Order: sequence, then C-alpha cells, then structure tokens
Amino acid sequence: MTEKTHATASSHGSFAPVGSHVYPVLFAIMTVVFILSNIGAAKGVQFGPILTDGGFFLFPVAYIVGDIISEVYGFKASRRVIITTFLISAFASLTYWLIIILPPADFYDGQDALARTLGPVPLIVLASLVGFAAGQLSNAKIMVAMKQRSGERYLFGRIAISTLVGELLDTIAFSAIAATVIGIETFGQYLVFVLVGWLWKTAVELVFSPVTIWVIGKVKAAEPHYGELSNA
Repeated sequence: MTEKTHATASSHGSFAPVGSHVYPVLFAIMTVVFILSNIGAAKGVQFGPILTDGGFFLFPVAYIVGDIISEVYGFKASRRVIITTFLISAFASLTYWLIIILPPADFYDGQDALARTLGPVPLIVLASLVGFAAGQLSNAKIMVAMKQRSGERYLFGRIAISTLVGELLDTIAFSAIAATVIGIETFGQYLVFVLVGWLWKTAVELVFSPVTIWVIGKVKAAEPHYGELSNA
C-alpha cells in the first residue's frame, strides 16, 4: 500500500482482513462469554435494593470484545460474529430443552434441579438474543460509522458513545422479556432492573476502556495487513 493510499484509508477508517489467527480467537471468546452469561442470567441476584441477574459480571465482556472486533475488523466482520453467536446460542437453548425432556434414568435424582436451573434458560436466551442483536449491531454500526468519519482518532469517544446507545437498547429489549422469568413482578422493580443493568454494563465498559484501547492497539499491531481495508 502506498503512503497516499494508506493516508486515504486512514482518513475514512482503516480495518484488517479477517484471515489472521487473532479474529477466530476473539470470535470464540465472544460466543463463549455470551452463552455463559445466558446461563447465569437465569438466576435473579439481589444486593440490598439492587436487582440484577447472575450473568451481570460477564455480559459487559461481550461488548468489550465486540468493540475490539468492530474497531479492528469493521462492521461486516462484527456482524458475522454477532449473527453466528446468535445462531449458536439458539442451538444451545434447544440443546438445554432436549436435555430436560429426555427421560431420566432410575438412578438419576437431579431432574427437578436440572429443570429448575436450565428450564428458564430458553426464555433468557430469547431475551438475550433480541437484546444482543439490537445492542451489538447498533454498537458496531456506531463504532464503524464514527471511525469512517474520524479515522484513527477519538477511539475513547467511539467506545463511549456506541456503548451508551448499544447497552441501552440491549438492556431495554432484554429486560422486557426476561424480567418476569427471573422473578421481577412490579414495574418499579423492572425500572430498577433496567437502570441498574444499563448503568452497570456501561460503567464496566468505560472503566475498562483503557484496557480495551490497549488491547485494540496490540491487535492492530498483530495484524500485518491492518489498514489495507477501508469502509469495512
């Protein structure tokens, strides 16, 4: 790539092709974290007046990884990860349902506990999938659109704005479906659940943004062809 071509690509947003060994690793992390957070979300968790779910500490990680993928590889690559994670999570939900309905052996005494633990997961997964699709796609779209305007500058601003919008859409969509599943009954509890979820996820991403930015720098440096794609 010539210096002039590189400058043009940088001014409109530079990205890396997905053919390296780094992209599949980020892909796998995103999928595993999302599936585990869905299992954890089946448990309602309460800290004093604060209501949340058991996956609260995991889900922000998926957004941090999503920011890295969007920044380094572009929207198309990020969308591929989101859609594939969506399908794998749906398959996992179907698997849980099949495991529950299979007839237990005479010596197996954990059927009730299994059904109680994994039974709500399909609905949690549905809620997570709707929220994940809305939140992650908007997060990725905003990240990439801002990068195409500013180039490599204002990375923290891109992370912050995309996080605020993406996490808000995600939390509203997820909470609308999952609230009653995890035991939230009143509208007041629902508002607390939405507000706490949004503030928590956003705060975690912003607090860890220096780490995210550092990792993004390392991933860009590890990609020998970073900057060869633009407007991805």
